[in-house]
Amino acid sequence: MNESVSILNGKRILAVDDEPDVLESLAEQFEDFEGLILDKATDYETGDQLLRSWPYDLVVLDIMGVRGFDLLNASVFQGFPTVMLTAHVLSVRALRKSIEMGARAYIPKEKMGEIVPFLEEVLSLDRRSGWRKLFVRLGGFFNMAFGPEWQIDKSTFWEQVTSGEYDAKPVILRK
Repeated sequence: MNESVSILNGKRILAVDDEPDVLESLAEQFEDFEGLILDKATDYETGDQLLRSWPYDLVVLDIMGVRGFDLLNASVFQGFPTVMLTAHVLSVRALRKSIEMGARAYIPKEKMGEIVPFLEEVLSLDRRSGWRKLFVRLGGFFNMAFGPEWQIDKSTFWEQVTSGEYDAKPVILRK
């Protein structure tokens, strides 16, 4: 999408990752967006404080090193659309937990160079349509990362998520 008409223009985004180079890469990808504010944190405490200090249009969280699931819980509780960005916890279990806790997307760091269209979709699509589109775009990646049998489950969870029928009611853990 053209940055001049992007839904990211004028948005306030929080990114929390314990790897400063990841935050710098995100900052570089956002530098041409008009009026976009990127707040960054490299630890849980700073991320939590920022979540409680500002209204965010979008939150991007790492899972490891910053207690990403705790921050996801706080972000969803406040109603902020939240994306999980991970390399070290790239697993079916973490993907499912992210969906069930209310994340709007789960993006492998290997795809971080393509994050802008994912984030634009998070802001422009409803939750169910966004997950369906993410699985269309990243299904092959997940098949390679998890093996072709990763969606086999005794329930219909994955079928519902990939078809856009899954309507999570996130359980929010209050502090």
